[in-house]
Amino acid sequence: MKAIITLLFIITVGITAQAQEAKVAPVLKMETTEVKATVVKKEAVQQETKVARLYKFKNSKIKKALSFSTKRGKSKIA
Repeated sequence: MKAIITLLFIITVGITAQAQEAKVAPVLKMETTEVKATVVKKEAVQQETKVARLYKFKNSKIKKALSFSTKRGKSKIA
């Protein structure tokens, strides 16, 4: 019974949604003007600043990756 009522409700809502008149906004036409841009080259030399990262420990990620140790490399206590 609950499934039938739910199905009827969904169908009713769907039909009422389709019955609504869609209000279409009027299309506005705009006038466009074409502006041509001119490129002026400046001969002034601008220095580019490059950013360099400074790490506290040099090559710390590389040293950590290369300093791995395996379980078999450790000495066993007899």
